[in-house]
Amino acid sequence: MELTKTQQRETRKKKIMIVDDHPILRKGLSLFINQEPDLVVAGEAEDAHHALEMIDALKPDMVIIDISLPGIDGIELIKTIKMRYHNIPALVVSMHDESLFAERAIRAGARGYIMKQEAVEDVLVAIRRVLNGEIFVSNKIATRMLEKFVDADTGKVASFIELLSNRELTVFQMIGQGFGTRQIAEKIHISVKTVESYRAHIKEKLKLNNATDLLKYAIQWVQNKS
Repeated sequence: MELTKTQQRETRKKKIMIVDDHPILRKGLSLFINQEPDLVVAGEAEDAHHALEMIDALKPDMVIIDISLPGIDGIELIKTIKMRYHNIPALVVSMHDESLFAERAIRAGARGYIMKQEAVEDVLVAIRRVLNGEIFVSNKIATRMLEKFVDADTGKVASFIELLSNRELTVFQMIGQGFGTRQIAEKIHISVKTVESYRAHIKEKLKLNNATDLLKYAIQWVQNKS
């Protein structure tokens, strides 16, 4: 029996696109998603440039994005998707600490944030909630965001973290984790000169005198967060 157009729409799998610069992680996530009866990975991209080209061609129902991408980072990509394709939701699946980046991602236009360390089942829950028009974040992040909303009129001084851009925050965290300039450049796919520029901006914004002060402050901050 031939399906009606309505039945065809109801049985159509939701098309997911994955943007991540790690091919093994892309393939692994694709494998799990493609096992689901209602979901299919329609395309994969390793950077923002190719992602935007593929969105035009594939018209996915949702885009899964990592924060660390070569060139334009994931949060900037989310902003562009929100502006160009306001009806395509984005879910961040990232190794970056949600306490640092989840709120930034949501403000940029993402509909959810989940860390890669979470169970695959939880990632699938996040995908389906975002596809259903909901926002998905952990209970911890939801509570924090509500607290910030309640405290918005109290005049509290923003954390120094708020002064840093997304890339600067990533670099600052990696400095505190013991990575050198060249290692940071290799891991987030930017030049050594660009990392040095970020380091200079961080020192200026945090009013630190030199590289030693920056290293000490970053290490202490990372340890306090652990």
